[in-house]
Amino acid sequence: MTIKSDIEIARAATMKPITEVATKIGIPADALVPYGHTKAKVSFKHIESLKDGKDGKLILVTAISPTPAGEGKTTTTVGLGDGLNRIGKKAMMCLREPSLGPCFGVKGGAAGGGYAQVVPMEDINLHFTGDFHAITSAHNLLSALIDNHIYWGNSLGFDTRRIAWRRVLDMNDRALREITNSLGGVSNGFPRTDGFDITVASEVMAILCLALDLKDLERRLGNIIVGYTRDKTPIRARELKAEGAMTVLLKDALMPNLVQTLENNPVFIHGGPFANIAHGCNSVLATKSALKLADYVVTEAGFGADLGAEKFFDIKCRKAGLTPAVAVVVATVRALKMHGGVAKDNLKNENVLAVNKGCENLKRHLENMAKFGVPVAVAINKFVTDTDAELAEVAKAAESLGAKAFVCTHWSDGGAGTEQLARHVVELTETKPSNFRPLYADSLTLRDKVKTIATEIYRAADIACDASVETAFKDLEAGGFGNLPVCMAKTQYSFSTDPSKRGAPTGHIVPVRELRLSAGAEFVVVVTGEIMTMPGLPRVPAADSIRLNADGQIEGLF
Repeated sequence: MTIKSDIEIARAATMKPITEVATKIGIPADALVPYGHTKAKVSFKHIESLKDGKDGKLILVTAISPTPAGEGKTTTTVGLGDGLNRIGKKAMMCLREPSLGPCFGVKGGAAGGGYAQVVPMEDINLHFTGDFHAITSAHNLLSALIDNHIYWGNSLGFDTRRIAWRRVLDMNDRALREITNSLGGVSNGFPRTDGFDITVASEVMAILCLALDLKDLERRLGNIIVGYTRDKTPIRARELKAEGAMTVLLKDALMPNLVQTLENNPVFIHGGPFANIAHGCNSVLATKSALKLADYVVTEAGFGADLGAEKFFDIKCRKAGLTPAVAVVVATVRALKMHGGVAKDNLKNENVLAVNKGCENLKRHLENMAKFGVPVAVAINKFVTDTDAELAEVAKAAESLGAKAFVCTHWSDGGAGTEQLARHVVELTETKPSNFRPLYADSLTLRDKVKTIATEIYRAADIACDASVETAFKDLEAGGFGNLPVCMAKTQYSFSTDPSKRGAPTGHIVPVRELRLSAGAEFVVVVTGEIMTMPGLPRVPAADSIRLNADGQIEGLF
């Protein structure tokens, strides 16, 4: 049997007009801002009209620590949403927008997979509705205003050694990580060191995804700290009068994007902050709007539960006042075997002992989810090479911690492959009320918040901070930022900061390398280990295989 690629499956789909998809959740055609026939934005006027409506149930899909074997978190999110609709529930999904960097780098497309996809797949993975371009432009406008201000006299007194605002590009380009700008003579300004981050690491991206409306967006943009004077007084974007023009560039980007699954169910795809640098969740505006439109809203958080779910709970839910009803942890036998020590080339061979050992990673995530008071289920994303004995081992591990595991075949069967999981999720929402609580209180010091996450979630023995980091903690507390949540920048591949330590390591030390204040997004980024805010392309990038065929169709986008 020939297995179709994701793009072949997507291309063969019969999409409905987006106006028809919108009707399923009560959005009239005149509330849409169409981008062609199959995608649209939802107007602010309609979003405002929803605010007094009843909220549906919020379902978070998270995962075990990722491996090169793959877990399929987004695919499971789509499959579960389709499954809920198949059993007669009014459900929709909320996802992040893919970044061009990973799309042309390692991952290829990121809109689900197999028969659990969101379409139009090519559009979503490429320019979509232009949101990322708008964020890139707004961010770089602020960068240009900083250097222009310095050029014309620097009345705010920027210390050019302490400019905190870099430039961004939505592409993996290691050559731009560290640069010198303004070279070429007097007319080009004052040379200084600078650099680029990838757009999804921009504070503007985080702000867009946490803003409640245009007014809140403008307020947050004005609060961005872009640099410091020689006496270390912070300078904000509003002092450059930047927030108004930045908001103008972002006014359409803030509206959620409506698309559909292969089974023609509604999906909001909106925003896309990096999960191991920023908070890794789709926009608050999309999620809160979806909860007014559907009875069940399935959303995801990036990477494993130690990063994505923790930030979803401690940053997004805390700031937006959201109460998740259920968390679903996605696992695959293949990935668990890698956590159990099996090399990628040997994953096709049955190895129950390795699955058993790798399940320590799954159990750790389940234990961590319990600390947030949210009922949990396990979705086993099935591969054809999985054996009954291996699947039973995963189910046994889940049940040892009071969670039920369900074998899901959504990749090959769409929503029909998640019906059992969907029924169980509904049952959990009806029989096990969520006692959701963040991991730490706002009143805890920033250092203690970091240590709490490190010891409670990562199971570290302690954190290690050099004198400059300890001083930064004290300065942030003194500056009035101690009540902010912390956003951990850590490798996604391990509970430790060493990506090679798979499974469930304990007793390690988490080295805190740097603190970065995101005053507009209203969190403090805590950089640990070796984390890059501008990724590079691999030796053989996905871009090598992406091209147009003789019919003008895109090939190689997975």
